Parts: sequence; structure tokens; C-alpha cells
Amino acid sequence: MTTEEKLLKIPVISWFVKLFKKVKVPGLKGMSLYNVLEMYGLGIVRGALTSRAGGIAFSFFMALFPFALFILTLIPYIEIEGFQEGFMQFISQALPPQTFEAVEAVLNDILNNKYSGLLSFGFILSIFLMTNGVNALFGGFEYSYHKLQTRSMVRQFLVSMAISILLALLLFLTIAVIIYFEIAIENFNQKGYVSDDLFWIKIGRYIIILAMLFITVGVFYYFGTKEGRLVTFFSPGAFLTTLLLLLNFKLFGIYVQKFAQYNELYGSIGTLLVLMIFIWLNSIILLLGFELNAAIIGLKKKCNT
Repeated sequence: MTTEEKLLKIPVISWFVKLFKKVKVPGLKGMSLYNVLEMYGLGIVRGALTSRAGGIAFSFFMALFPFALFILTLIPYIEIEGFQEGFMQFISQALPPQTFEAVEAVLNDILNNKYSGLLSFGFILSIFLMTNGVNALFGGFEYSYHKLQTRSMVRQFLVSMAISILLALLLFLTIAVIIYFEIAIENFNQKGYVSDDLFWIKIGRYIIILAMLFITVGVFYYFGTKEGRLVTFFSPGAFLTTLLLLLNFKLFGIYVQKFAQYNELYGSIGTLLVLMIFIWLNSIILLLGFELNAAIIGLKKKCNT
């Protein structure tokens, strides 16, 4: 008995199955929304998401501070006033509550380190480790239930390095845009064009960060696998992931503030536990969005055979 036949025997579910089968998805040659959701569900159930996310989370955690070293090493070469402060503020907003103080101490230690030159061993090692984090994510994509074509190990590493540097540049651009946007709003406020500059700064900063998050996810999915470009850059998986990441940030923040007692139980190491769980949950979300794109890619390949 197929999955569809089993679902049709369930009273309420059967109505949704019949409805989704009537909705045709553009670009899939008559395939229905039900076909997409069925493939997506199989990818989630049989794709071992949590174990794949665990490996990705560990690599991302290991790459977190080397990535910060890479960014902080380049900051002195960027002639934008207040860029370092903008970077620290961006990090404080991107991390879950009660974790920034511990991270801030590490970032300040990196910033004040004597080997902060472009040719230092620490800088070169940071490139390797942050590339390894991105490479682990792409490796997690390749172990999808939906069999996708893979790259060679060397080519995958080079692509991961290029994407890592691209994301660093995107972060620089995002912080620069936020700084110039805040300056523009303050000038508009002085000239009487806007009455509440703090409101517009808050809204603008949120929109800019949201755009940066969506572009980052789109880059991961579009270049993460050899067949990633079979779906558009503005893919359904990228939209789903962006929404889930925002929801996770809000809900996880509430959980940490209201319910979690990691600091009381484990002391300062509790901050690292919170950060690790946060990265693990986001890794699962990245895989959930990718599996949606992988399901669409699988159906496209099926249509072309």
C-alpha cells in the first residue's frame, strides 16, 4: 500500500490530499502540490536530519570564532567610522539572549591579539576553519535522501572557501549599509523629514538584516550542491528557511529568558551550551529548507526522464 493510499483512508487528511492533488506546481510538468509535499516528507523522515545537523553544528561552532578572527583582522583596512562598533552590535543582535557577554570577551581578546596581520598564521587558519564549517554544511546537503550529484572533494572545498569569503564580504556590506542608513535617518530627523528617527532606524535595520539572512540562505542552497541551480536563487526552500530561522530566534530567546537555567546549573559553560543548541536548531532548519528544494529537484529530474 502506497503512502497516498494510506493517507486517503484518514478522514480529515484525505480531504487535504485530494485538495493538494488538484493544485499544479508551475515548472513541474503537471506535478501537483501533493507530489512535492510527499517527496518532502520522505526526505525529512528518511533523511536523518538530526544526526546530519549535529555534524554541521559542531563544524559551525568550531568555525565561529575563526570567522570572527577573519572579520576582525580585516576591519582596520575598512575606512568606515564606527564599523567595529557596528560589527559588535550586529553580533549582539544575532546571538540568543545571555550569550553575548561571553562571546564579547572572546572577540575583544581576538581584536587585541598581536598576530592580527593578514599574513599571520591565525588569519590563514581562520580561513581554513571557516571553510571547513561551510564545507560541513554542503556535505550535509549531499547526504540528502534525494540522491543528488556530488562534487569532488577538492572542488567542494574550493567552492566552500569561495562561499566563506563571499559571506564575509556580505557581512561587511550589511554592516556598512546599516551604518550609512542610520546616518541618513539622523540627517533626515535633523532636517525635519522624519519625526521618530529611532523607529525608522529599528525598522530599517530589521529589513536590512532580513535581506542579508535571505541572501545568505539562498547562496547556501544555490551553490551548496552541483544540482542546486536547478531551482531558482529565490527558492521555496530559502523562503521557508528564512521564516523558520526568524521564528526560531524569537522562540529560543523566550525559552532562554523564561525557562532555561543553564547558567545556574553549569556556570559560565552554560553559555556555550545555549550557543551550541542554538546552532544545532538552526542547522536542522537549514536542512529542512534544503530538503524542500531537493524534493523539487528530484521531481524535475523525474519529469525529464
